[in-house]
Formats: sequence, structure tokens, C-alpha cells
Amino acid sequence: MKDILIVEDSTALAGLLKDFLEKENYSVDIASSGEEALSLFDIHGARLVVLDIMLPGIDGFAVCRRLRERTDVPILVVSARVGKEDKLKGLNLGADDYIEKPYDIDIMLAKIQGIFKRKYSRDEIVSGDITVNKASRTVTKNGEIIEMTSKEFDLLTIFVENPGKTLTKEYLFGEIWGGYSDSEQQTLTVHIRWLRQKIEEDTAKPQRIQTVWGVGYKYEIVQ
Repeated sequence: MKDILIVEDSTALAGLLKDFLEKENYSVDIASSGEEALSLFDIHGARLVVLDIMLPGIDGFAVCRRLRERTDVPILVVSARVGKEDKLKGLNLGADDYIEKPYDIDIMLAKIQGIFKRKYSRDEIVSGDITVNKASRTVTKNGEIIEMTSKEFDLLTIFVENPGKTLTKEYLFGEIWGGYSDSEQQTLTVHIRWLRQKIEEDTAKPQRIQTVWGVGYKYEIVQ
């Protein structure tokens, strides 16, 4: 799953925003029309949609309406249409916020960070059929509790908070164990194996915790 789907028919503006977002470690898709946006969302998903209103084909209002029929993904409308009626229409269709063009990039980034913090920095994280509760430090799969050690829980939490991102072995070890050495690298490998045994359907062909050879691991949501 991508972090952000930018829906913008200006190639230059979309590319500029994508560059800034990727520097903040967000993964980004770009769609230049409403039809392409809906297609990309069906294929890759997104944790946030940055949606222009004036698009070729179906407009942003229609895209917002269709997304809201099937998902509660946050939608940030971005438009040069600054009239009160347009803003109310976007918000009434289910947009989480409305920002006017031209916008200050720092304000845009702050709004995006705020949405991610409100939406995803919470005690309970739902990732497909797996639910991680950070308050009670429990994990369930299809409603059944999975027993985990403290390190396994911490490792899984990092993964579900960063779906689709390649995380290096050094980063994972530093976050969980706070240091690095050859022996500790093996410790991470062992914990990955144990974690896969608890959440994967087939540990020989893991779908959730995927190995990125020579780099680390990537977590994907499985419904």
C-alpha cells in the first residue's frame, strides 16, 4: 500500500509535491485524472489521497464521492476553487480538509503530517486480518489472540506502522535492540522467523513480512 496518492493533472506540480513527500519518507503514487486515481487506488490503495478538484474526465468531487462509498481513507482536497460553496461541497462529500492553491509547501506538509498523526498514531492498528493494540500489547488474527514475546510484538508494531516500506536490518535492530553487531543481526533474523511462524499462512512463501535481499524487510497488508 502507498502512503499517499496525489491526484493532480499538472505534471509539474504533482512531481514537485511528490519530491517533497518522498524526502519525508512517504511512498507516493500520482494520477493525472479521476479515472486513473480510482484505478490506482484499487490496485495499490493509499493511506491518504491528495485530491485536486479540476481534473479531466470525472472531477475531484466525483472521485471523493466514489472513494467515500468504499473507504474511510483521509482525503485532502487541493483546489484553486476557493469559494465557500466549493469548500462546503468537498467537506460535505467527506473530505477531511480543503487547502487552496497556490499553497505553501510547508503548510501542505504540516497538514499531511497532522492527518497521519490523527488517523494512524493510535493505540489500535488494523492491518488486514491482524489487529495490533499498543495499549494492551496484544495481537489478534481474525479475532483470535496470538501469543507473542515482547520483542516480537515490538517488531510487528514497526511493520504494521510502515506498510509497503522497505526497512533495513540496521534500522529494525536499532529500533528494537538499540545497537548493532554481527551476532545481533542474527538475532533479528531469528525473530523474523518466529514472527512469520505466527502470522504467515505459509512461512516458505511469506506474504506479509517479505525479504528484500541485501537490504532488509518489507511488510505488506494481507486481507
